[in-house]
Amino acid sequence: MAVTGERLTVGIAGAGAVAFATAAFLENEGHHAILWSPSGKSTARLAAGEMLTAKGALEGQFAPGIAPTAQDLVAASDVVLLALPGYGHKAVLDAIAPHLREDQPVIISSHASFGALYLLDKLAARGVRVPVTVWGTTLATARQPDLATVSVNTIRSKIDCATVPVLQAEQGLALCRRLFGDRFVPRDDLLAIALSNLNPQNHMGIALCNMTRMEHGETWSQGGNVTPNVGRLMEALDAERVAIATALGLKVRTIFEHYHLSYHVPIASIAEMNAELHEKGIGGQGPATADSRYVTEDVPYGLAVTAALGRMAGRPAVLHQAGVDLFSAMYGRDFLAENELLAAIDLERLTLQDLRQACQDGKIPASDKVGA
Repeated sequence: MAVTGERLTVGIAGAGAVAFATAAFLENEGHHAILWSPSGKSTARLAAGEMLTAKGALEGQFAPGIAPTAQDLVAASDVVLLALPGYGHKAVLDAIAPHLREDQPVIISSHASFGALYLLDKLAARGVRVPVTVWGTTLATARQPDLATVSVNTIRSKIDCATVPVLQAEQGLALCRRLFGDRFVPRDDLLAIALSNLNPQNHMGIALCNMTRMEHGETWSQGGNVTPNVGRLMEALDAERVAIATALGLKVRTIFEHYHLSYHVPIASIAEMNAELHEKGIGGQGPATADSRYVTEDVPYGLAVTAALGRMAGRPAVLHQAGVDLFSAMYGRDFLAENELLAAIDLERLTLQDLRQACQDGKIPASDKVGA
């Protein structure tokens, strides 16, 4: 990996709450962050000279750089990091792929729908090889009160990660720790990371059981409304995901470990852990709109992926598939068809062995659709 010196410049593709929190963290740690907003709107105030103000679990004012284009972002960066919802990944990968340099590391926070394979395939067409490190979740949970402020709810103490190709796993892990500290848990490969993101299953339980609150635009406690019934649904969804991972011989964390490590509460039932978050005032607020990434991102780019892997592994994820179908019916949309990345790599044509090998070496079998 072509990164030298103490201070690294990290180009962040994205300018939402997680991107802002990640930029603030890097600046606070002595590195330099550059933000690129694909629309340009989310960085307008920072580009005009305002400081980025972080509040909550991270406090301070910071001056990240602003890149006007994807080409500018890549050219100025030692490392490129994606930090935006899954439905924006393909467009951003398409934008950065023509400009990435040989061995220029890429980090995807958090990874969705085998986007790393899509990127590596596009780069292979240019004869360019880069290591892509994928995370099972984000560095922080955060909200964006305005376009110059980020409210950081928590900085995660543990993040699952893997690198493609796996031959560069040690270098990818070292880079992540250099930038973000000793919080990374190495997993076997990209396939393990695909089953390590708990947001889709958790958000399914929360959104499905609180949909009218979202539609009415209410202000409501997320932790306070993970009641025993909601918690049991989330636990059952988790059991499906873990069963798929076990069938594939992969180690992933459970929902109980996730809450414990992310939010620093003792392990108990999911309803009890959320009740404690609520009591501590860190349970967060639930979405105040039905147009929430809890559905529009997590259904096509999360639930649908787990359901597909369940079919491939012979461990059908019945509840995950039901989530895809129920939300599609509720919204009057075909959420599976909205996943551009699965369509681009044509996952349905791959055998389980094809996918396992691709998650090791980053090479997927040729297809007219891949890289389109």
